[in-house]
Amino acid sequence: MLGFKDVTRAPRVSLSYGVVMASVIMAASILVWQGSSTWVMLLLLVGLVFFAPIACVGIYAISAQLERDIPVSLVRTLRACLKRYIGTELVFVLALIIVFLVWARASSMTSIFMPNRGDYGWADLSAYLAIMSLVSVFFLGITFAASVFALPMIMHRDVDAITAIVTSINAVLRNKLAMLVWGLLIGCGLLLGLASAGIFLVVFLPAVGHAVWHGYLETIDASQFPRHVAGITATARAAKER
Repeated sequence: MLGFKDVTRAPRVSLSYGVVMASVIMAASILVWQGSSTWVMLLLLVGLVFFAPIACVGIYAISAQLERDIPVSLVRTLRACLKRYIGTELVFVLALIIVFLVWARASSMTSIFMPNRGDYGWADLSAYLAIMSLVSVFFLGITFAASVFALPMIMHRDVDAITAIVTSINAVLRNKLAMLVWGLLIGCGLLLGLASAGIFLVVFLPAVGHAVWHGYLETIDASQFPRHVAGITATARAAKER
């Protein structure tokens, strides 16, 4: 509910982000549906990996401004994305790319479970599909655990990307059931958004981003880490700071 509340408190900036993110996701989905080449798929993946952290930090910046009773500014929000934390964001992106490359290699290795004859059916594909699904779930879990709280922490405190990733994974492991439900809700929301031709995503994606920010503040006590010397989070929240 806090996520949707932040959308209503800053609708212009939040929904602007929602329109951009929904448009990117729908465009990528259309290209995938049309059966793009391997190179196009790789470019899309790398592009989304670079785009997602910047978009997420922007949403967190909106919530941080609201908490500090600062008038929400698109310029201030974009500065947070593209200037304040860009170095740490790029290190985070590099870590994600490494995970995706290992994921791609592991997925290609599952081809050994493909039937070796031409006239195979679904029953013959069961082993391959089962292994492929396990590999995908495993790497999706790693990606989710590493990223769900890492970017909010980078926005909130002056920490390096690796510290933020390790802290995020530790927080997820300590709250497995809650994070599993959260991940399933996000997945269902994305499917509903795709089914609505991206319309639902315009509101859903910013709301999820705001909710993640509030979830991070409630889950992780980052008071031992220093504040940023400049920017939105250089000052404490109007509410009690964790």
